[in-house]
Amino acid sequence: MKNLLGCSVKDLENVAKNYGQAAFRGRQIYSWIYNYKNRTKNIDQIKVLPLNFRNLLKKEGYIFGELTLKEKYLANDGTLKLLLNTRDNENVECVGIPTEKRLTACLSSQVGCPMDCKFCATGKEGLKRSLRSSEILDQILFIENEMNQKVSNIVFMGMGEPLLNIKELLLSIRSINEDFDISQRKVTVSTVAIPKMINKLSEMSFQILGKCQFTLAISLHASNQKTREVIIPSAKNYHINNIIDDCRAFVRKTGRRVSFEYLMLNGVNDKLDQADELSDLIKGFQCHVNLIQYNQIDEVEFKQTPSINAQLFQSRLSNNGINVSFRKSRGSDRNAACGQLRQNAKIV
Repeated sequence: MKNLLGCSVKDLENVAKNYGQAAFRGRQIYSWIYNYKNRTKNIDQIKVLPLNFRNLLKKEGYIFGELTLKEKYLANDGTLKLLLNTRDNENVECVGIPTEKRLTACLSSQVGCPMDCKFCATGKEGLKRSLRSSEILDQILFIENEMNQKVSNIVFMGMGEPLLNIKELLLSIRSINEDFDISQRKVTVSTVAIPKMINKLSEMSFQILGKCQFTLAISLHASNQKTREVIIPSAKNYHINNIIDDCRAFVRKTGRRVSFEYLMLNGVNDKLDQADELSDLIKGFQCHVNLIQYNQIDEVEFKQTPSINAQLFQSRLSNNGINVSFRKSRGSDRNAACGQLRQNAKIV
């Protein structure tokens, strides 16, 4: 199969010319693929193309997408969670998160995850494989199709560790920016942090994208090394102080603020002295702390921090001069935590 999703307008012009068609036929394919209003993504539906050209493309194995819809769950707050099936019969999740002014697509970069973070359902069965850029982009099409709305923001916070799939990640960001017409500044890449890979991410971004303007979000979740290793076992390979040093270097190279994701876990990382410790750890450079309300899952013992404790923690950070915000959970009535749909599908 030859997937046209992720192809640039120039790529598609060349496809058309290779089959004896005028270049504008490639532009017609391009307009069809990336227009969210065209809800049926198959070659037969591109009626502006000559029938013989459509038949030839199908005969040659060209397609628009590889994923199929397996399950969907709409939460009371409007959050839509999709379970998609790959051609090799694996499952991957994505989420559409609507607000009054935007539609954010939460995308997966891998099938499963090797990081085994203790608060997350995704890593319970380990990593199956990384996703191709076309499979990453296909998630956007499904969200737009199901919600009948153009995606405006992208967060790589679904299944998988993006920095273990950097090339396909960056190829998908190229298409998100140039083909889906979403600014890099509206894209966030979330990572647990892998040794040497933060530096590689910035280097390869300039090589593949020509710039590095997306937001890097570090799943920190702790104010010291000992606590972080309890929450994230892989943290033993990458000391928290080294992560912060690499983040400072990322800011110097790119000029972009780093976001630190901090999942509030009751009695684990939500004490006020930990807020002070976190403040000392990250002060002095361009960063932001995003406190997150925990979506509880049955498989682990962590509990949600009470709202009053979270507010006190946030106030302490703010009083210490740290830029901080608090994000409430979305879709909590519909298996909102990453990996839950996939696990449930395997149980049924």
